[in-house]
Amino acid sequence: MHTFTDYSMIYAALGGLHVIDMAVQLFFFIVLLLLVKKFAWGPVMNMMQKREEYVAGEIEAAESSRAEAEKASKEALAQLKQTKQEAQKMIEDAKNAGVRQEKDIIESARSEAARIKEAAQADIQTEKEKALQALQDKVASLSVLIASKVIEKEISAQDQEKLINDYIKEVGEEL
Repeated sequence: MHTFTDYSMIYAALGGLHVIDMAVQLFFFIVLLLLVKKFAWGPVMNMMQKREEYVAGEIEAAESSRAEAEKASKEALAQLKQTKQEAQKMIEDAKNAGVRQEKDIIESARSEAARIKEAAQADIQTEKEKALQALQDKVASLSVLIASKVIEKEISAQDQEKLINDYIKEVGEEL
């Protein structure tokens, strides 16, 4: 067995360090490390692994959501652009249809005006011809009347002039 002096020598040789205490503390520290490794290290590492996987999954989900949102935004912009183009085309088509309709209405009005003018001219010509025919008929009947009166009586120059003036006055009243 060792004596107290033996321990004192070891203590003195190491410069005042308690080697046995250190050895005991080292032993218990190693035992503690083994216990921590066996019972706590695995679950802690398991929990850390799960946490790492969870964070990686969240990052991946966020990246996926960001990519989907970006894709949806691009699709929405493309659809908005297409809608604007379609609306612009509809506006242009409506303008063109309005211009065509305006031209059609103007052309139709011109055609109708020309038709009405031609009909009016034809009516005027017909009425003119009827008036001339009526005037000729009247002149003829008056001529026959004058001739019959001349035959009935011999008229003097003064009577003949009076007869012509009466005839002219009668024709003027009927016109």
